[in-house]
Amino acid sequence: MHAVTSGGRYALAGLLSGALVLTLPGTASASWPPGKGSQGNTKQSGSSKAGTLISKVTYSGSVRSRGGGTAVQPVGNWTPPACWYEPRSVDEFKDYVETMYTETINTPGQANYAKAAVGEFRDIYKDGKYKDYNKDEADKGNWWVAVQNPDRMDDPASWKCSDLPFWVANNEDPGVPQAVTPRILAEAAYDAIQLPDTKVTLAPADSTKVNLPTWAWLDQAEFKDVAVTASLDVGGLHIQATTTAKPVSLKLEPGTGDAETYPASGVCTPNADGSIGEKYARGDADRVPPCGIRYLHSSGHGTYHLKATITWQISWNGSGGTGGDLPDGTFGTTQDITVQEIQAVNR
Repeated sequence: MHAVTSGGRYALAGLLSGALVLTLPGTASASWPPGKGSQGNTKQSGSSKAGTLISKVTYSGSVRSRGGGTAVQPVGNWTPPACWYEPRSVDEFKDYVETMYTETINTPGQANYAKAAVGEFRDIYKDGKYKDYNKDEADKGNWWVAVQNPDRMDDPASWKCSDLPFWVANNEDPGVPQAVTPRILAEAAYDAIQLPDTKVTLAPADSTKVNLPTWAWLDQAEFKDVAVTASLDVGGLHIQATTTAKPVSLKLEPGTGDAETYPASGVCTPNADGSIGEKYARGDADRVPPCGIRYLHSSGHGTYHLKATITWQISWNGSGGTGGDLPDGTFGTTQDITVQEIQAVNR
C-alpha cells in the first residue's frame, strides 16, 4: 500500500492556435457543494511547476504505477474520466499564468503568434475581464482550471475540458458537468486500482491428459477485495472517495472447442470463505471438480491457451454520504496447457 500524487496538464484548448475565446461555464449536472462542509474560505498552498498545473488529487491504497500494473478493464463502453476541473487559489493561478507568459516570451525562436496568444490570455486575467487575477477577491472564491487524468493523457478526450479558467465564488456551483465531485474522484480511483496478478492454480499443472479432469482454484488470500481512495484538499474543497473492487467470479475458457468446463458455463463463483473452486487432494481423481476443465483431444506438438478471467464488482463511497456502483471490470490471464494422449501399456 502506498500513496502517489497525480500529474496533469492544464488544458488551454486552442490557445496557441489563436482561439482566445473565454468560454463561460454552462449548467452543472450535480448539486453543489458535493458534500457537507466541503467548500469554504480556506486557502490552498503550493504553486505551479514549470508551466503546468498539477492535479492535486492524491491516491492511496492498492495503487498501480502510472502506465503499468494490472488495470481494471471496464465492461461495456464506459471509461473513467479523462479530464475534470479543480479549484486553484489566486496566488497559484497567478503564478502559473505569469510563469507560462515569461517562459513563452523568453524562449529563443518562439513563434510570434504564440507570444501574442499567451499575451492575450494573460491580459484576460491581469488587465482585461479580470483585474490582477481577482487578488482583491482572494478570500471570496477560487479559479477553476482544467486538469487531465494522469492515466489518460494520451486519450483525445483529455482535451474535452476546454473551458478557459473561470472564477467561482465560495460555495457556488462551478457550473460545469466535469467539476470535480466525489463521484469523479471515485471514477478516477477506478482507473488507479492495481489488481492482484492472480494466476489460477491447476492440478495437474501445465500438463494434463486427455479426458482427465483438471482442477482449478484460487485461494482466499489471492482472491480478495482491493480498494483505492482518491482525495482532494485544495481551494477550500475537501472531498474524497474510496472505490472498491470485489472479485465475484472466475471464467475459464479452455482455448479450444474440444473441451468441457466445470461448471458447464465455465463461470466459477466464490465459496463461503471467499475462495474459488477447490484445492485438489489425493483421492480426488474420480471426482468431478467444482471448478475445472476436461480436454477431449490432445494439443499435439503445441499447447492450448487457457484464459482465466476474473470479474470485479465495483462500488464506491465518498464525502457527504455519497456512493453507489460503477461498471463491473474484468482482468484475464492466459496460461499454456499441454494436453497429452493417455498411453496404453501392453503386457
